[in-house]
Amino acid sequence: MKEERSNEGPIQPKKNIFREYGEAILIAVILALFIRTFVVQAFKIPSGSMKPTLLVGDHILVNKFIYGVKLPFSDITLIQVKDPKRGDIVVFEFPEDPKKDFIKRVIAVAGDTVQIRNKKVYINDKPMDDPYGTHLDPHSIRGEARPRDNFGPVTVPAKSLFVMGDNRDHSYDSRFWGFVNLPAVKGKAFIMYWSWDKENTGIRWRRLGQLIH
Repeated sequence: MKEERSNEGPIQPKKNIFREYGEAILIAVILALFIRTFVVQAFKIPSGSMKPTLLVGDHILVNKFIYGVKLPFSDITLIQVKDPKRGDIVVFEFPEDPKKDFIKRVIAVAGDTVQIRNKKVYINDKPMDDPYGTHLDPHSIRGEARPRDNFGPVTVPAKSLFVMGDNRDHSYDSRFWGFVNLPAVKGKAFIMYWSWDKENTGIRWRRLGQLIH
């Protein structure tokens, strides 16, 4: 009788289980870093400057790809997609301390002239359609004392944004520290994936999965 030959190849040595887990973890870390750097990043809302749109304890996802692909660990844009537009809620490096991230709403873009008169925002001499701006203090402060309620006019420079918090009476924004440079913008807020009410120690179930406008 002829000896039958096996079609099977040589037996491969079994990988060390620690090596398998190590490779899986490494791949997961690389994918997570890639997604965080170029696609989406999570942020937590620490203050009430964007109330009522965003509350303290809201956890949001920010689309980092929508405005372009940046070189990691820099403000250099490799691929330009589009610029932020009026009404977008953006996360950016705080101009006075780039290590901190701020979130505000875009009020005006490059070339726009901004003025605030008795809390009312004017863009290019026309009243702004402002459905999100909220005022809790009925008193109006003179511009000479503080630029909260009376400001400008100023023209937004090239490659810059003028931003404000929706909680207009309690927001530290472009009225106080100036413009945001486009390269400092990290992305656009688009969805809320978690919300925790610290004061009442409970989950805000209705906010989970809510799109951000």
